[in-house]
Amino acid sequence: MFIISFTYTKSASEIDLLLTAHRQYLQTHFASGVFLMSGRKVPRSGGIILVDSLERADLEAIMQEDPYFIGDVASYEITEFVPSMTAEILSVFQPTKTN
Repeated sequence: MFIISFTYTKSASEIDLLLTAHRQYLQTHFASGVFLMSGRKVPRSGGIILVDSLERADLEAIMQEDPYFIGDVASYEITEFVPSMTAEILSVFQPTKTN
């Protein structure tokens, strides 16, 4: 799994010009099952996207499709992690242990 944290690097007015396209981008990847959760940071300085497992190179390619990336209005940090403990409702994301 991955956590994508992006931080706005331009003014709110420049971000807002790309907001509709960014939301369409998110919807596309939610529909494909790659994105699991997203939302803006508080205060509004960027956002977070929780991503299901895939290859990092594939994720980086997907991130380059983001209108915020294309418009150069945000910087991105990608953190990969392996869930080792989850709430019951999220247990589908915990890897199975093999001996």
